Amino acid sequence: MSVPVLQLGELSVAGGETVALLGGNGAGKTTLIETILGFRAGPVTLFGRDVSSLSVEARVRLGVGYVPERRRVFAGLTVRENLEAASFLPAADRRRRVEEMLGLFPMLGERPAARAWLLSGGQQQMLALARALMNRPRLLLLDEPTLGLAPVVVADLLGRLGAMAAAGTAILLAEQRAGLALGVAHRGIVLSRGRIVRVGSARELARDPALADLMAGA
Repeated sequence: MSVPVLQLGELSVAGGETVALLGGNGAGKTTLIETILGFRAGPVTLFGRDVSSLSVEARVRLGVGYVPERRRVFAGLTVRENLEAASFLPAADRRRRVEEMLGLFPMLGERPAARAWLLSGGQQQMLALARALMNRPRLLLLDEPTLGLAPVVVADLLGRLGAMAAAGTAILLAEQRAGLALGVAHRGIVLSRGRIVRVGSARELARDPALADLMAGA
């Protein structure tokens, strides 16, 4: 029996599970993710604990990682500095974790001293993901991670998510590109105007002829 890592009203995500959060612009995906993080008020249970009154920092320390829409890396900092700034680990552990991330993401390992604003969009997205992994999160939240990326970078990114889920991480993937998200997800949840309008397995939703209409808010 799977134990939910995240519970938010009708939404839950278990360890080792990838859930695709689908919907068009304005559907409420970002609002929901911000509620989980604590930027917005709402009832949230993380890792079996009610965290509704906890700060964003406290939730991150409990084990939440976040990759925001359009990456939002620290443009003036180097790759290494971006990673260091995201960690609350002790200094020695932080340095080791940075080296692990540079090894895990070769395109970053080749340019650790480069300022983030000099990186390509794909490199910035990998930096945002590596930054989110610095504290070894148990729950990873991603908001439109494939936006504006080349197909080869998207394939690399989504492939990494599959490996993370297989290792036990709970993943909530907010996406407009339903086909891509459902290709790596176990389940899907469709939002429209802030409400959940469909829940099902990834396979069921991918075959649902009404999915496009649901995504469009029809």
